[in-house]
Amino acid sequence: MDSALIQKMCAAIRKGHPLDSLQLNAFIEGVAQRTLPISHIEEWLRSVHAHGLSVEDTTALTSGMMNSGAVLNWKGDANICDKHSTGGVGDKMSLILAPALAACGVRVPMLAGRGLGHTGGTIDKLESIPGFNCNLTPAMMQDAVDHVGCCIAAQNDSIAPADGLLYAIRDVTDTVDSIPLITASIVSKKAAEGLNALVLDVKCGRAAFMKTRDDAVQLARSMVRTANGLGINTVAQITDMNEPIGTHIGNALEVIGSVLVLQGKGSRDTRDLVVLQGGQLLALTGKADSLSTGKALIEKVLDNGRALEVFVEMCIQQGTQPQTAHQLAHDPQTVVMTSARKTELKSTNAGFVAAIDAMALANVARELGAGRFSLEDSIQHSVGFVLHTGINAPITDGETWITVHHEDALSTTHLSQIKGALRISEEKQPPFTRLIMTVDESVS
Repeated sequence: MDSALIQKMCAAIRKGHPLDSLQLNAFIEGVAQRTLPISHIEEWLRSVHAHGLSVEDTTALTSGMMNSGAVLNWKGDANICDKHSTGGVGDKMSLILAPALAACGVRVPMLAGRGLGHTGGTIDKLESIPGFNCNLTPAMMQDAVDHVGCCIAAQNDSIAPADGLLYAIRDVTDTVDSIPLITASIVSKKAAEGLNALVLDVKCGRAAFMKTRDDAVQLARSMVRTANGLGINTVAQITDMNEPIGTHIGNALEVIGSVLVLQGKGSRDTRDLVVLQGGQLLALTGKADSLSTGKALIEKVLDNGRALEVFVEMCIQQGTQPQTAHQLAHDPQTVVMTSARKTELKSTNAGFVAAIDAMALANVARELGAGRFSLEDSIQHSVGFVLHTGINAPITDGETWITVHHEDALSTTHLSQIKGALRISEEKQPPFTRLIMTVDESVS
């Protein structure tokens, strides 16, 4: 593709004209094959960032990116599903959701990423488990799903390779926040999994990528329309990301928190979000006749231990030794990495918990080694927090509200930031609800 064609495409974008499908496909192929000059890609990305794309062009871009690499094909019932989260603090849903859904009879070929910035990554959490291999080829993913019903694999260049280069260039051209480009990046990888149904968890709040409800709705609507345009039955759930999710924050700690929920115990907040997402997917695939029926089915497999059994099977399938996997399911604290130091912080007031600032905790955890500042950074899997209270819970003066798990000494700045994350009021706040709204094709 020569410079003249790039100029022609960029002119069409600026004028709001439909993109020529042959030119768009040639552009995507050039990106995937790494034959286009970087300067041409940068110019195209800046045009999209400045002027946007129509739903039709966004869908065409997403389809082309999906088909730029391997696309998984499945036999049998239309029951292939997955979810995507835009990233949060304590967001451990995937570790619980994939085996719970498989236990309900649907298949989950989940692709996940590593953490960057203040948000945690599912792959980093799973790599806290000894022997767990996230580096699966498409053939290995299909084999795992055939044997277990689910897998969780790291994103790789076999799936939607055009996205890898586009994402890297978006980062250096400051075009990351373009709604059409975010949509194409996320949905192309999920569509390449061969899905029939998809739930999108779009986080909203101080600790989310989308800070406002309006921005979250705009992104959710774009992704829902594009995924549905590719034949994937899709619903987005916009959820609150001001408060951390559940009680465990940090890679190894979130594995522990996940196993507790899979044991039928653990954080109610975490469990409720898993049930909400899983119930919606069971309804979208037709395995349940309604959201409420789907939620009841997820509750059942969490309570009767079947979801935990599938989790163990998934760990073994992906490289964990059977004895280790069974020990993990029984007593996770004895299997995952633990920190050298633990520091308890106590409340200095009495009343009710009005808020716990998820962003403040995430920033400290990142600086202590739980997160990355660049993709090349290594992480401390053991670092994080365990919360002993939650929003609207009563709290007394001197009561421990958080335990910090750390390897290095805590600075006075870190201690101040953690203490400042807790806000106490004299009266209870209105009931906290994680789900803000649902976006489907009917939301205009």
